[in-house]
Amino acid sequence: MTDEMFIGDHVLLNVGFVAARTRLGNLAGGGLLLAGVRPGDITETPGRAQLPVHWEVTARGGALFPVLDADLTLTLAGEASTVLALSGVFRPPPGLADAGLDREIVSWFAAAAVRVFLARLASALVHPAGATPRSPAQHSWPTWDSWP
Repeated sequence: MTDEMFIGDHVLLNVGFVAARTRLGNLAGGGLLLAGVRPGDITETPGRAQLPVHWEVTARGGALFPVLDADLTLTLAGEASTVLALSGVFRPPPGLADAGLDREIVSWFAAAAVRVFLARLASALVHPAGATPRSPAQHSWPTWDSWP
């Protein structure tokens, strides 16, 4: 099982677009999105902001393995609401192929990882303290092995 798969999900945030965009910028600029996530530059059009992200994990032997290349998108959904969406390509980490897992199980694993990532990001965007620039040492991020 080494095939790439398209993945996506979205969540409605109870926060205005401008606040969500500002907080996403703080998280991306402060390196606080999640361990192993490298953000690109945010691009904007009226009512929409898009942030490309590249997520890597450490594989066996200490090598970095690209797991996800995706776009995070904020879209205006009302005066006090914004849609946060993720769409991209997921690559199963090394070891899953060796475990003999079929595509359906790996697809479930990828969807669960994206849901957890979006839930944590949504929480930080909705709650101002979660997007305040801080030292990465002040955060306790999960390891890849602790995700569903």
